[in-house]
Amino acid sequence: MSETGRMRASVLTAATSLEVQSREIPVPDADQVLVRIEAVGVCGSDVHFYKEGRLGDWVVDEPLILGHESAGVIVAVGSDVDANRVGERVSIEPQRPDPTSRESMAGQYNLDPAMEFYAVPGVDGAFAEYAVIQAHFAHTVPDSVSLEAAALLEPLSVAVATARKAGFTVGSRVLITGAGPIGIITAQVAKAYGAAEIIVTDLDAARREQALRFGATRVIDPSAESVGSLGLDVDAFVDASGAAPAVRSGFGEVRPGGAVVLVGMGASEIPLPVTTIQNNELIVTGIFRYANTWPTAIGLVERGEVDLDALVTGRFPLDEVQQALESTGRSDTLKSIVTPQR
Repeated sequence: MSETGRMRASVLTAATSLEVQSREIPVPDADQVLVRIEAVGVCGSDVHFYKEGRLGDWVVDEPLILGHESAGVIVAVGSDVDANRVGERVSIEPQRPDPTSRESMAGQYNLDPAMEFYAVPGVDGAFAEYAVIQAHFAHTVPDSVSLEAAALLEPLSVAVATARKAGFTVGSRVLITGAGPIGIITAQVAKAYGAAEIIVTDLDAARREQALRFGATRVIDPSAESVGSLGLDVDAFVDASGAAPAVRSGFGEVRPGGAVVLVGMGASEIPLPVTTIQNNELIVTGIFRYANTWPTAIGLVERGEVDLDALVTGRFPLDEVQQALESTGRSDTLKSIVTPQR
């Protein structure tokens, strides 16, 4: 830990404006731990905040530290936390719900309206040398899991939550639109859960090739084939693109009684085929983060059923967070990692 009690952090000061600032190292509350951040994945939400200064109803109106896919080493603990946790390698579940809320009491703490979440306006994230988190959301990872993979347990948790909603199981037939990081990770999870067919669509040829490397059994170019009329008859359709045409096209490929899970961030409103949903009794739902997913995610990586290290296509120090954010627009980028200690 710095002898001066200060740390470096990459701070979003306005849309497209970042600067590395000196900040005080946060002091953990009684139930928190202080983590030396070693790796942070770049997420699409970080890019939205950087480029537009907002994401949906969230507007950046004061300086904000971005980054919520993070991992590191515990270097200090609050008064109520076992001091033996110092030195543990941990993956951060970057949220703080109200444990007494209706949603938390029902086991859906991710839906707590009062949630405090890393890198959402009002709560600083992890593009910094240190961060604090409640001790129970600092998940210990085995030595066989790299700290970069530990950071990417966060998007893997999104995929695990998706798998649960979609009902992935042995023999499932799955359609995934969008071969970005979430689509690719979801394909890996589908394979780990025993899916027999994993079909991935994307307009970009390089991304389709990546999907085949990570578990897809078939890829489709939607500009060459009319998704929606191929008769795929899948059990589950997952949209990981957020693109309205992709969302609409998938409904026509789901068997009666199947599931549709909307994960990608796109337009706030799009027309949906209501008659198809009604006549086929499709179950349509969204994904908003995750709850109780880290143990499953850690197990998938530890057993080698999901490869997160292979997703890393670039590493950037705090001084190059802007380059890290802008790298996500390239088709050869899957996951860019920020390394605050470099």
